[in-house]
Amino acid sequence: MFARLVIFLGAVVITAALQLLGFAHGYVYQTEVLYDVTGGLNFVALLAFSCGFGDGGWVNDPRKVAATAAFVCSRGWLLSFLAWRAHARGGDSRFDGKIDKFGDFLICWIVQGMWVFLVSCPILFVNASPASPAPLSPVEATLLSSFVLGIVCEVVADVQKARWVLDGRQGGFCTVGIWSFSRHPNYFGEMLQWWSAWLFAFTSASGFTDGLWWATSASPLFTMHVLLNIPATGVMNANGKNLRRYYDRFPETYARYRARTSLLLPMVGYQYVPTALKRTLFLDLARYEYRPRAGKSASDEEPPAAVSTSTRAARSKGD
Repeated sequence: MFARLVIFLGAVVITAALQLLGFAHGYVYQTEVLYDVTGGLNFVALLAFSCGFGDGGWVNDPRKVAATAAFVCSRGWLLSFLAWRAHARGGDSRFDGKIDKFGDFLICWIVQGMWVFLVSCPILFVNASPASPAPLSPVEATLLSSFVLGIVCEVVADVQKARWVLDGRQGGFCTVGIWSFSRHPNYFGEMLQWWSAWLFAFTSASGFTDGLWWATSASPLFTMHVLLNIPATGVMNANGKNLRRYYDRFPETYARYRARTSLLLPMVGYQYVPTALKRTLFLDLARYEYRPRAGKSASDEEPPAAVSTSTRAARSKGD
């Protein structure tokens, strides 16, 4: 238990130091160029720290090796994709109007630090746990496979969406590949990863009374909160008033797409799912629907305010 606390406290210190250094450089030179770089370095630093200062035997523990390898693949892809997209767009709109404002710019770095630390918690927990050379159990193998499935889902969704954009956004909205089965498959993949990682970490816990393991549930909960509830990013940003552009141009086609396509979970037959289940189990909430004001058509609505995301956690991967 003491070793775990040392790892987590050390991770907090490392994260705070890196993010403050990145903020200081960015504010002095008025640039966000090191933002994603700092996020990537932060992940690497936490992994290295947890592997090097954990409870010994990291290389001989298949749980630690497997969880760390999956984590590296997950964050490596995400940060590489964000860097490519920012380069392709010629800048990063998340920081529009923020770089020269001390408080707003600092919040961006604080939130990035929170995201890096909280998302990393299950992996830190595993690496800080006592080493065990025993092979993975069927349950552990299943949870690890679920983690990998989430990575694959996110990568496939990102690649298909990027190719669709580069091909000229044919059809007006993306329905290629996995996007024909889910309206936000990239977000589903992200959520699946951290719920799987949290459950996987339980195999290194002392049982259901392990308070630190319960605390690491902040990883999937924070991810879901950012992707589902924050208006400036994730599902909230991609839906609601921002759907006006689709209902203006493709009202019938897009209405059919939404009716038969799940919000998150890639699946077939969504149009036959009862509304009560859509509103609960499938998280397809009323707030994600476009509702023009009474007496006005979609084209009469005022344009939505420009979005500049202050949360690195949301990955700024608008659908």
